[in-house]
Amino acid sequence: MPARDPTASKIEGGVPQVFPNPLLQDASTRFVERAAGSAASPRRMQPPRAIRFWHLTSMDAPTVAVAWALAFAWAARAILPWWIPVLLAMAAWVIYVADRLLDARRALRLGRTDGLRERHFFHWRHRRILATMAAAAALVAGAIALSLLPQAARERGSVLAAAAMVYLSRVHFVDAAANLNGRRLRIRSPQLRVCVPKELLVGVLFTAACVLPAWNRTAVRSWEFAAAALFFAALAWLNCHAIDLWEARAEDAARRTIAVPAGLLGLAGALIALIAAPVQSRWAALLAAGALAALLLNLLGRVRGRLTPLALRAAADLALLTPLALLLWR
Repeated sequence: MPARDPTASKIEGGVPQVFPNPLLQDASTRFVERAAGSAASPRRMQPPRAIRFWHLTSMDAPTVAVAWALAFAWAARAILPWWIPVLLAMAAWVIYVADRLLDARRALRLGRTDGLRERHFFHWRHRRILATMAAAAALVAGAIALSLLPQAARERGSVLAAAAMVYLSRVHFVDAAANLNGRRLRIRSPQLRVCVPKELLVGVLFTAACVLPAWNRTAVRSWEFAAAALFFAALAWLNCHAIDLWEARAEDAARRTIAVPAGLLGLAGALIALIAAPVQSRWAALLAAGALAALLLNLLGRVRGRLTPLALRAAADLALLTPLALLLWR
């Protein structure tokens, strides 16, 4: 057995990290020092080991995607075959793994590793295993889509997949090329940054993928369906926006900025749920679950100083699992 690398260190939560690349090693050392300083405070809570692993392996995104897809199907009284949640989970996991690996790769090429987080270090450390597993999952997902997905649903899904690929290529390749040339992407294409913020684009694409299975299997598409889809797109955007602000360490600004949209979104969801309850109890329940998630994000923004960065990031995704409770209501 080879000797253990003396530069080996542990990222917050006991996940071993060994980085042969000096840039990434230095970045990981600085991150460990900051994390150790945060963890030294008794007011900062660590997530349980299972939640830590759930987040670091990018299993949080497919979990939320499947939960939302099943909740929308429940509200629409649509029955989803077993392979649809499997297909959705695999597709979401592959995209998130690719996104985090490309983030780490770009940071190394540019020598700007301060923006990397625990999940990036974990993915880069285990990049060979994760890349192999992601490639296998992509092949299985493609086989399922080609063999089991109806033609009409396949066409809608291919449009969504193409949009996701455009997003990844735009963010990771065009943006990286602009930075390597000493220019920001916003200078070359200001319309993209102003009109389509990254967090909004992710929220819309993510929600569309979750809504599409129920949409394809119901003939009744009421205003409640559209309202719920728009609400959950706003909720997904709020989740991405909150995490982006929290990880930027703008603590006071983050509290003020997140509290207002999260509170307003929660109140809006509750109000629409009350309006829809007399005629569409299931859609009202789904909107109420979404409103609860928005209020939980509001709460996280207020108590964020008591959580470690990893715990806060995982908790923000756990808050989006409130629709799972609806599956117990028959």
